[in-house]
Amino acid sequence: MKVSVYIATSLDGFIARSDGSLDWLPGAEGEENSDREDYGWAAFWDSVDCLVMGRKTFEKVLNLAPGAWPYEGTRVIVLSSTLTAVPDAMESKIELAAPDPAALVEMLAQEGYKHLYIDGGATIQTFLRRGLITDMTITTIPILIGEGIPLFGPLVGDVQLKLVKSQSYASGFVQSIYEI
Repeated sequence: MKVSVYIATSLDGFIARSDGSLDWLPGAEGEENSDREDYGWAAFWDSVDCLVMGRKTFEKVLNLAPGAWPYEGTRVIVLSSTLTAVPDAMESKIELAAPDPAALVEMLAQEGYKHLYIDGGATIQTFLRRGLITDMTITTIPILIGEGIPLFGPLVGDVQLKLVKSQSYASGFVQSIYEI
């Protein structure tokens, strides 16, 4: 099974400000390029059959687009040890699961899922530490935000990456795809 990360990071390695804010991200590429390039997102998303995200990312998505759900038609599993109920409006859209990544990946593979997309800083770090991530698409945004939530946290050992592709864009974004 393919277990992927597709994420944007600041040049200094942060995926959000310390308070979780993404205010640096929307304007980072400038007005003139904002509608022209999706940086491979559509093709990536078309290959995903299940999204696994952490609670904080789930809450951020709900706040970014109140009333809209960007993942319609895709199975979404929210990992949380604190969230005990799904908001009424989300009952048919998400499932809650305990945060046991290895068991979840095994269960989804047995159910026939082929490509999981892992989203959320802590969730990505947990899956990476457990050796469950197979590939990463990291888009580096040319901005320094100084401090924030790092993409990568402490690891138990080195993680060897193989660069599959790297592409730069007119916006200054650089996207690198790695296999683990």
